[in-house]
Amino acid sequence: MKKDNYNELKDKLERRKNVKLEDIALNDVDDIKDIKIDRRKPNEERILNFIMKTKNPYIFKVNGKLVRIRFSENSTLTADDCLTNVLKNLYR
Repeated sequence: MKKDNYNELKDKLERRKNVKLEDIALNDVDDIKDIKIDRRKPNEERILNFIMKTKNPYIFKVNGKLVRIRFSENSTLTADDCLTNVLKNLYR
């Protein structure tokens, strides 16, 4: 990846990271089912592809609902751990 592209993606992530859900119109968000990523590519390429294809990689629609993803900078939990905990709490 060229340095210019890297800086552009980094800027995009920084600008989009703290957008509030209240400031987002449902029609201005990508629907997750419409985002196509080549699963044969390495993880790093898939992540970059996702970031480039989406309007905001932190907020998207799933079944007509807005979903926001966030990452903790000081946690040792993986994304799988977090999702497992959510499911455990939902289905107790």
